[in-house]
Amino acid sequence: MKIFIAVADTGKMSQAAEQLYISQPTVSQAIRELEEHYHVQLFERYAKKLYITEAGRHLLGLARVAVEQFDRLEEEMSGEGMKERLKVGVTRTVGSFLLSRLLQDFRKSCPQTEIYAYVGNTRMLEERLLNAELDLGIVEGRVKSPELVSIPMIEDVLVLACARTHPFAEKEVLDVRDLEGLDFVMREEGSGTRALFEEYLDKNKISIHIRMEASEIDVIRNAILENGCLAVVSSRLLEKEIRSGEVKIFDSREHAWNRSFSLVYHKNKRFTEGMQYVKELLQNYDTGEYLEENAGYIAVRE
Repeated sequence: MKIFIAVADTGKMSQAAEQLYISQPTVSQAIRELEEHYHVQLFERYAKKLYITEAGRHLLGLARVAVEQFDRLEEEMSGEGMKERLKVGVTRTVGSFLLSRLLQDFRKSCPQTEIYAYVGNTRMLEERLLNAELDLGIVEGRVKSPELVSIPMIEDVLVLACARTHPFAEKEVLDVRDLEGLDFVMREEGSGTRALFEEYLDKNKISIHIRMEASEIDVIRNAILENGCLAVVSSRLLEKEIRSGEVKIFDSREHAWNRSFSLVYHKNKRFTEGMQYVKELLQNYDTGEYLEENAGYIAVRE
């Protein structure tokens, strides 16, 4: 399986052999034996290049999980890994308001487990979960792969935000058509926040002017306050500015922007004690207090 993964990653048997410090005939034999064992073709060769087949891609996802779990088994049984290592990935929105608290609570209550955190967008986390580079993900977007299990955990609401100096700040109700052609700062491609808002725009046949793309909330905040841009973001990320009155927010009347942060893991992943504890922590986090304290969001009328 490790040989197969190396060939899939490098696209060449010679490079896989070099990477694994074995001969190329050994690599060829291993791939041939796998194909014979499963009665499928894993690679096709065109112009001296290897291209993975659909069956090969299916096996690749399973193989990464199997190899990662076998390596962990070897470490634990040899005494090197008696301490569980948990690799958790979170999206940037989750990382901005929740990650520090999650790590602090986890290390305080589960010191026997070593935890590692990675921050990226939903698409990046999905790829790492499929490649067994992460044990768990906490995402605000929808994962697409049927190989992943997704459990909604924490409620969240996206809001349309503008500075108090923006013309919208004087309005109590907006029509969705008011957004046509206006300047927006948007999250990067692959962001769950961006995907949800773009679906909303497409549904209502609205075109906007994307003036800036950014992954960091500080950049988005400055674009709102200093550059006159509109943005659709989690209300949690602008709590301070909303409370101080620097930012005016609008909610979707039909709750089209409501969503959940979800716990995601590979369906073939063994659910460990550390993974279960992360799930329990998320279940216990308060999800409604902030929205209740800041009631009175303005609806976007269609």
